[in-house]
Amino acid sequence: MSESNTSALEAAAALLGTSDDYRVLRRLTPRRPITGIPEQNIRRGLFVDVETTGLDPTKDEIIELAMVPFCYSLDGIITEVGNAFEQLREPSHPIPPPVSALTGITDSMVAGHYINPDDVAKFSQSAAIVIAHNAAFDRKFLERFCPLFSSKPWACSMSEIDWVSEGYEGTKLAYLATECGFFYDRHRAVNDCLAALEILAHPLPVSGSNALFQLLEKARKPTWRIWADGAPFEFKEDLKSRGYRWNGDNNGFPRAWFIDVSEQDIQTEASFLQTKIYRRDVEVSPVKITAYDRFSERV
Repeated sequence: MSESNTSALEAAAALLGTSDDYRVLRRLTPRRPITGIPEQNIRRGLFVDVETTGLDPTKDEIIELAMVPFCYSLDGIITEVGNAFEQLREPSHPIPPPVSALTGITDSMVAGHYINPDDVAKFSQSAAIVIAHNAAFDRKFLERFCPLFSSKPWACSMSEIDWVSEGYEGTKLAYLATECGFFYDRHRAVNDCLAALEILAHPLPVSGSNALFQLLEKARKPTWRIWADGAPFEFKEDLKSRGYRWNGDNNGFPRAWFIDVSEQDIQTEASFLQTKIYRRDVEVSPVKITAYDRFSERV
């Protein structure tokens, strides 16, 4: 495109932006590095995304892995986005048609491709934190594929930012990108990583802090898991409305309702269980969870 055409388009976009009747979305472009932050305040992060043959990490397989390294300051400013690791992998069974329809990845695309776990570990080893948009999904697959991920602290850009309080009505990447004023080519892992990092670099509309700052603050704090083991069935709606979730999987943990709370809320939650659910004195034994095991199969 000629320089004159580019200038004309920019002028048109600026004009549309002055009206409340139009919104201008720009294609996602690479971020420029930010300089001037002391080196001792800089850390290296890694944003990851996997595409898989299904939802069960015990039997389904990774068919695409993207990892995008980035540098950030301790107060949540993304200073640089590095070159991505992006590879396809042929699974042991054909890719289910619904997965191909969703991801655009076909059997012919992955045929003969292999991802070396050692290469993944080498690429990831210097990351101070690993982030995914739905870490509860990605972490379980990646820990099985490459044990290094079991030793890293993780954060989730979908669940560990209070998007609702910031005025957002959804947490899907495409929606958040639109709200941040850009669009991108969706459904490929590396593009999702780059879009998520751009979203994390944006200031939140209510608090004014960068989304990454809020995410890091949440990830650094431990939570405490409380199990309502043996809670009477008739009180399940009370537990659900309070934020408890049901563990119905055969994963070595109780088939019971549970909730994750901050340390200062432990006693409040124990009192709720004793007075509203069990209606007797019961021993509540909270389990501490940190970013090193949050979202993993270990909890």
